[in-house]
Amino acid sequence: MHRLLQAIDLEKAYGALKVLKGVSIEIEKGAFVAIVGPSGAGKSTLLHLLGSLDKADKGSLSINGQSIEKMSAAKQAAFRNKHIGFVFQSHHLLPEFTALENAAMPLWIGGVDKKKAEAEAARVLKMVGLEHRMDHKPTALSGGEQQRVAIARAIIQKPEIIFADEPTGNLDTGTAAEINRIFLDLVQQHGITLVIVTHNEALAEMAHRILLMKDGRIEAERKGNFHQQDSFN
Repeated sequence: MHRLLQAIDLEKAYGALKVLKGVSIEIEKGAFVAIVGPSGAGKSTLLHLLGSLDKADKGSLSINGQSIEKMSAAKQAAFRNKHIGFVFQSHHLLPEFTALENAAMPLWIGGVDKKKAEAEAARVLKMVGLEHRMDHKPTALSGGEQQRVAIARAIIQKPEIIFADEPTGNLDTGTAAEINRIFLDLVQQHGITLVIVTHNEALAEMAHRILLMKDGRIEAERKGNFHQQDSFN
């Protein structure tokens, strides 16, 4: 398989607190990787560094052969918008825009024609089962529906990799299970590479690889049940 991401000896401190203590990781194209561990282990910090939302104090990061830390801030932002998708526990939807407009936002930022962007947004919203809610604003959507919009927004640019930070943390068990199946489908049916930080054991077990973080390091790795899962469709 093709190596999509490589991070070597990432370190990150906030003041005197050393959050990451030399983390190295390789992720292959099409892989589903879950990062688990206790609160304060450095999981979210690692995810933010891997997604170039934050900068490591030491270490190197390359995605698709491109050295991220050598890019200017503007080039990093453009790279993120085109090649990386993000899904967070808080959906970060813009309240004044509809589901369709929120999903289309990355394309608009990238300069895509409004009509073309909205047609693509409609396509990805249908992929996540929201074709009947496209004209609703976030306040009219349930938590699960808002997270589906966030997922649609993350995949609209056909990114090489999606990073998700506790994407089911605010959802009830049944809704979380529905979102889990959507993530699984993105990997199985659409070949998207997925890296998820989660406390949701059911979601973690769906992955190819489960990485256990503790005290700023990756302590252990084991296989998940990815190949035993049924498709979402």
